[in-house]
Amino acid sequence: MFSLKTTKDELDRIVELAKRRGFFWPSFSLYGGVSGFYDYGPLGVLLRDNIIRIWKEKILSIGGIFIDTPNISPEEVFQASGHLERFYDLAAVCASCGSKFKVETLLQDNGIDESRYGEFATAESLNENNIRCPRCGSKFRETTNLSLMFELLNRSGDRGNLYLRPETAQGVFVNFRNLLNFNRDKLPIIAAQLGKGFRNEIAPRQALLRLREFYMGEVEVYLSNDQDFQPESKMKLKLLPRDGVTRFLSPASAVQQKIIRDPNMAYFIEIVYQILLDVGISPERIRFRQHREDELSHYSSDCWDAEVTISGEWVEVVGVADRGTYDLTRHQKYSGSDLTSKDRQGKKFTPRVIEPSFGFDRILLSSMISSYSEREKGYKVLSLPKRVSPHSVAILPLLRKDGLREWALNLYTKYKRLDPYATFDESGSIGRRYARQDEIGTPYCVTVDYDTLNNGTVTVRDRDSTKQIRIKSEILLRDGGIFTASKEFDFTG
Repeated sequence: MFSLKTTKDELDRIVELAKRRGFFWPSFSLYGGVSGFYDYGPLGVLLRDNIIRIWKEKILSIGGIFIDTPNISPEEVFQASGHLERFYDLAAVCASCGSKFKVETLLQDNGIDESRYGEFATAESLNENNIRCPRCGSKFRETTNLSLMFELLNRSGDRGNLYLRPETAQGVFVNFRNLLNFNRDKLPIIAAQLGKGFRNEIAPRQALLRLREFYMGEVEVYLSNDQDFQPESKMKLKLLPRDGVTRFLSPASAVQQKIIRDPNMAYFIEIVYQILLDVGISPERIRFRQHREDELSHYSSDCWDAEVTISGEWVEVVGVADRGTYDLTRHQKYSGSDLTSKDRQGKKFTPRVIEPSFGFDRILLSSMISSYSEREKGYKVLSLPKRVSPHSVAILPLLRKDGLREWALNLYTKYKRLDPYATFDESGSIGRRYARQDEIGTPYCVTVDYDTLNNGTVTVRDRDSTKQIRIKSEILLRDGGIFTASKEFDFTG
C-alpha cells in the first residue's frame, strides 16, 4: 500500500544473505517447499530473540505484565471476537488455471488505488483495469471471500470446532478477569503476549513479509476512566493522517494539534517508535500512517500503522489500534461472565483497550535491511545494534599453528562462561573471517596473534570503522565482557 518507487533489489539481497549465512530459509525445501512458511536458522533465532528481548524489556519498563495462552482456541472465542463472521480476504479466481490471488494485492501491483473500490472490489474491477492472471495471463472469472482462519479437525469430543489463533489478542481478552484480580482490581493494565499467529493467506510471498505462521507480540492496554498515559518524547515522527498531508511532529505536538486524537494512542505510538529504533531500524525508513475509515478492522475505531520502507514499498510492521470496548463487551455477551471494572465511585464500566500489535518477522527483516551496506569490492556489512547482533564477539586465531589456535581456544572457553553469545572462527584467512563476521553483524573480532604469545595482548577490530586496537586479553574477561570493556576502547586513532 502507498508504494514508493525506489530500489527493488534490497529485499532480494537480504534474502540471499539470510539463506547463505543461516538467518532464515524456506521451510520444507527438501520436499519442494510450502508457500508462507520459513525456518529460522542458528543466527536468525539469536537475532529474533534479541529483538524480542528488547521489546519485552521495554514493555516491562512501562509496567507491563505477560501471559501465555494456547495456540488453539475453541469456536466460541472467535464467534465472540467476530473473526468467524468477518475475518476474510477477497480472492480473485482465474477463469483458466483456477489460481487464487488477493484482489487488493493485484490492484496494488498494477498501480491502482484499491481504496476507490474498498471492500466491494469484484472481478469486474480487475477486468476493467485489464488485470490478468499473473500465472497464465487469462481473465478472472469471479471473486470470493476466503476465510483466513485455519480450522482444525476436532476429535476430542468437545462441542464445536477448534481453530489456530489468527492473533494472540483473544487469549488476553478472555483472561481479563484473571488479570484484573492479579492487578488487585487496579487499572490501567498493560498485558502482553508473545507467540505465533496463523493465517491462511491467499498468496503468501516475499519471504518473511507475508507468512501463514508468524511471530507476534500483542499488548492489550486496559484503560481506566481517567487519563492514563501522556506522550513525553520530543522526537519528531513522520505522520501521515487521513488527510494525506505528511507532518513531522512529536507525539505530544500531534495531540495538541489534534492529529492524533487520543493521548493514550500517542503515548504508545511513541513507545513503538522507540522500540523500532532500538532494534536497528533507521528513522528515515519509518512513518506512522492512520487507517482510512474504510480500512479499519471491525473492532477498531482508529488505528495507526508503523510502516517501514522495504524495496520501495511501505510495509506495516506494527499496528496501534483503538479497540474500544468491543472485545470485552462481546466476550461478556457470549460467555455470560462479568468483564467490567469499577471506577473510584464504585460504578461499573467496561475498560477501553489500546493495542500495539508487533509483527516480529517483519521487524527482523526491517532491521537487517536498515543495517545492510556494502563496502568497496562488494564486501557486505550488517551494522546491527550491539544488543541485537546474533554474536557479541568473534575470537579468532591468526593462524592454526604455533600455539595460536590453542591460545585462542583457551581465551574463548574462559570468555564463553562470561558471555554465551561469543563465537569462535578459525576457518579461512583472517581477512575472510573478518568479512564473514561483518556480514553476519558481529560488532567485534578479537584476534590472537604472535604478539599475544609474547605479551598477552590481543587485537580488537571494530566492525563499523574496521579500525583495530591492542589491549590486554584479561580486559575481555571483566564482568560484562566485550561491551563493558568497549567503553574504554578508542578506535579514533
